Amino acid sequence: MKIYEYDQDLPLNVKRERFRDYSLISFDAVYEPQIPESRRIYLYTFETTRPWTNLIFLHGIGNGNIPYLLWFGEYFQRHGIQIFFMILPYHERRAKPEWVGGEPFFSPSPSYCSRIFHEAVKDVRRTLDYIEDLSPVPISIMGFSFGGMITTMSLALDKRLKSGVLAFTGGDWRWINWYSPYTQTLRENYTKYSNEYNCRNESNCVSNRSQSMRTVGKLQNIDDIFSLFPACFHYDPLSYAQFVNQPVLFLQGVFDRVIPHGSSQLLFEHLPNARKSVVPSGHKSSYIFRRLIAQRTIDFLKSSS
Repeated sequence: MKIYEYDQDLPLNVKRERFRDYSLISFDAVYEPQIPESRRIYLYTFETTRPWTNLIFLHGIGNGNIPYLLWFGEYFQRHGIQIFFMILPYHERRAKPEWVGGEPFFSPSPSYCSRIFHEAVKDVRRTLDYIEDLSPVPISIMGFSFGGMITTMSLALDKRLKSGVLAFTGGDWRWINWYSPYTQTLRENYTKYSNEYNCRNESNCVSNRSQSMRTVGKLQNIDDIFSLFPACFHYDPLSYAQFVNQPVLFLQGVFDRVIPHGSSQLLFEHLPNARKSVVPSGHKSSYIFRRLIAQRTIDFLKSSS
């Protein structure tokens, strides 16, 4: 079975807890995760009586951004959008109690990261299985930062997703790994441990990736991604962007330093059906513009439905 495939006939084993403003839905993952806490997928579900669309929402890396991004669930719910806020593997209740969230994603090993990035994509696809049985209206997806990377891969791999919103995200691991302040831990891991491709610094990275970088954007099908060297291309959003033919709204922060401009711009240029919307903010300060981001998203979803 290919790394992005799974058995769609496996039982979901759905459980539901009802709270005042949302339901917490959980069901089984379709893979054996790195830790037992991630064996169940959790969705904060903001239901509405007559939704005109469904939206899977993916947060960024780390537990700290989850509480304030849940605001979008409540906001979209009031505008007739049914929200399924998916907790990514190795985060929140799907992580070790002492973790800050997402620790396995900071591994310097591309082969290891390829497996866990595709676990996150399988979680999105499993969520699609659940929503399809629940609601007849279209399903789209929105991802912030790291969640936008998983969103890009998901859009390429599953055409049940009708459109996507990529917010403050990017591609090309060269830029993210060596220039984003959020990946300092990863840079330290490269220096200490290297990896199976002997990557210890940016010059190693550029050299190893140079040949495949000339090929990205010219691939014939999804499976060609897995012929690229090194294996970091197997989970690089840049590799998947050309296969995202659904309508995409690309939200880019003018002052974003967490996702370097080279990373963000390169991903946008490889998306064949995207339109850019610039937000006058940085990465974290985008929360100040949350209503602007939400309204642009609503307008986009209406126009692409």
